[in-house]
Amino acid sequence: MMRRHGLPVWFSNTDIVGARQWHDEIGAALRRCDWFVLVLSPRSVESIWVKRELLFTLQQQRFDNRIVPLLYQSCQYEELSWTLSAFQMIDFTDTFEAGCQALLRLWGLGFQR
Repeated sequence: MMRRHGLPVWFSNTDIVGARQWHDEIGAALRRCDWFVLVLSPRSVESIWVKRELLFTLQQQRFDNRIVPLLYQSCQYEELSWTLSAFQMIDFTDTFEAGCQALLRLWGLGFQR
C-alpha cells in the first residue's frame, strides 16, 4: 500500500534476501531510513528485536518527531516501552483504509485506492 503511494518501504520479511546476516541488514536499514514506523501488535510488543530497533531510534536525534507508532492490533504497548504513550498513535484497529489515510496525511499525501 505505501509503495503504491510512492513511499519507499523496508520490511525484513521481504527485503532480506537469503544468505545475509539479518541483524546487519536491519541495522543498515535503520541507518538509511528517515522515519521509523513501529507496527504495534501483541506479537511485536513481545519481540526483543522490535525493542532493540525502537531503542536505537529513540537514541538517534535524527528521529526526533519521526517515530510513528502504528496500532495494528490492540495490545499492551507500554510493555515494549514506557515512552510510547508520549507519541501520537496512528490507529489501524478500526479500518485499514482509515489507518492508511491518517498515516499518509502525516506525510502530506492523499490516500489512493
